[in-house]
Amino acid sequence: MDATSLNFIDLTLTNIAFLLFVGFVGGLVSGFIGSGGAFVLTPAMMSMGVPGIVAVASNICHKFPKALVGAIKRAKYGQVDLKLGLILGVSAEAGMLYGANIQQMIKERLGDAGSNLYVSAAFVVVLGIVGTWVLLDAWKLYRSGTTQEEERVTRLAKWVHKLHIPGTMFYCKSAKAHISWLVTIPIGFATGMLAATIAVGGFVGVPAMHYILGVPSLMASASELVIAFVMGLGGTIKYGWGGFVDIRLAMIILAGSLFGIQLGAIGTTYVKPFMIKVVMGVIMALVLFSRGFVIPVYLSELGWITPMAAETAQLFKNISLGIMLFALVSGAAIVLHALFSGMLEHRRQQGILEESAVADLTWSLRTPVAAGSRINAATEVECATPLRQGEI
Repeated sequence: MDATSLNFIDLTLTNIAFLLFVGFVGGLVSGFIGSGGAFVLTPAMMSMGVPGIVAVASNICHKFPKALVGAIKRAKYGQVDLKLGLILGVSAEAGMLYGANIQQMIKERLGDAGSNLYVSAAFVVVLGIVGTWVLLDAWKLYRSGTTQEEERVTRLAKWVHKLHIPGTMFYCKSAKAHISWLVTIPIGFATGMLAATIAVGGFVGVPAMHYILGVPSLMASASELVIAFVMGLGGTIKYGWGGFVDIRLAMIILAGSLFGIQLGAIGTTYVKPFMIKVVMGVIMALVLFSRGFVIPVYLSELGWITPMAAETAQLFKNISLGIMLFALVSGAAIVLHALFSGMLEHRRQQGILEESAVADLTWSLRTPVAAGSRINAATEVECATPLRQGEI
């Protein structure tokens, strides 16, 4: 297919500034919950007139170097399970290639409207299922009062840990159990296929690692960045070979996101796993509504429903964009609040510890020494009395 037929958009100063902002917020959220921040980038580019397949391909292109930065940053905090990430990354790469073929087929047969509909419908279905699950789990933790305690392993994860298939087992340090790679294959494949479809695999990978494999939320979100790097590299080559990657969009978003992802990664060290689930669930719900509003527009463009007036179609697109912007601002506010609140609390605790240490030292200097000591009370007074000028 001729790349010139993909209608790459013209970049105005307004568009560039908007993409930089979106990239920063997307990176901020990605560093906090894994590579899931990409969910705001694809719809944002589509709202600017970028065809769905180009938005997905360009998002994947920007994503793998950003994922590498986030993985390295969070590995310093001991949150990355490299072995699990690479094992899942192999099957995710296969899913990426398969999903890219489906995306290209839809583009060839139904054009931009078909690609946009496919991407939006996938967002609505996946976020509806995963988002509901995550929010319900977060609510249960809140009601039980265990938000400050260590996460509990699900029944499904316990069953997976007990499952033993000779010749397929490997030790997963993050789950603290032996797991069969036959279980990880479908998880990785589904993650890669979804990433090829909407440029977001973390919404499957992170919950699956937590609920199915028993990996803690913090380590699941960090290890998913390894998967995102592996499959993102292969996906970029696949889509780029077909002429679907707009490198301009990828570089602008990458420039904004590299700084944001490091802030988000730091924020994870100051929050409880409960808060990560809340952030994931809330943003998923907002994006679901954002994509849902434009589905009638794409159906109208395909002629599958009664044609929609141009003014009405534009109104639906504007509402969708407004919800998306609200999701961006809300997600950034939650992450930054968690980051700075945690930093202030950490400094307060450090101050208390330092004051306690000084008080203990002062008390020990002023307390009379035990009987039998060679230092007498006079010596204590002498030691406690400052030297006068001229004394040595």
